Amino acid sequence: MQSGPHLVSDVMTGAVVAVGRETLFKDIIERMEQWQVSALPVLEGDGRVIGLVSEADLLLKEEFRDSDPDRLTQQRRLSDLAKAGAVSAEELMSTPAVTVHADATLAEAARIMALRHVKRLPVVNADGVLEGVVSRGDLLKVFLRPDNELADEIQHGVLDVLLPDPVEPVGVTVIGGVATLTGKVQDASRIPIAVRLVRGVEGVVGVDCLLTEVGEE
Repeated sequence: MQSGPHLVSDVMTGAVVAVGRETLFKDIIERMEQWQVSALPVLEGDGRVIGLVSEADLLLKEEFRDSDPDRLTQQRRLSDLAKAGAVSAEELMSTPAVTVHADATLAEAARIMALRHVKRLPVVNADGVLEGVVSRGDLLKVFLRPDNELADEIQHGVLDVLLPDPVEPVGVTVIGGVATLTGKVQDASRIPIAVRLVRGVEGVVGVDCLLTEVGEE
């Protein structure tokens, strides 16, 4: 049984506000303000995500308000200048949208956000139809897992499996997400593996390894 969130589907927001191609500039801002979000997916009629409008896209209008477009054309992308004069979602949106599937791992979603420099991802199915949205804050929810839950998963899912016959009992305590491993084992080569696996348990903040090999002083 899954003991904590591991997939995007576990942490994403399912009820999502979105806009269509023809949604106007002011309406987009009003929806962002109403729903307290920084970006909105842009949908086709069947719910397929075709783009994303973010606060950064909207702020270009203010940025270029008192500037000379002819001069700035040499310094900025033409697409930015076009967005500064845009009035609808279709003109403002970044496309194609950077998306993720519900069955992606949280690590995969985090990597996409980091590589593409985005704060949230529309979650789509195989046909590109919107199913939800996952944000940076959603991905951080995994670190709210209780210490006792983490300790139980580490003990039974890692230590008891990897180190089944310890010289002295192998155990773990977790405080503030930091796991401390204790005990004495026959095979020291398994200790780094245990540390790596414990560090991979979602919600673990750090690992303090006090495991030793038999005969080690």
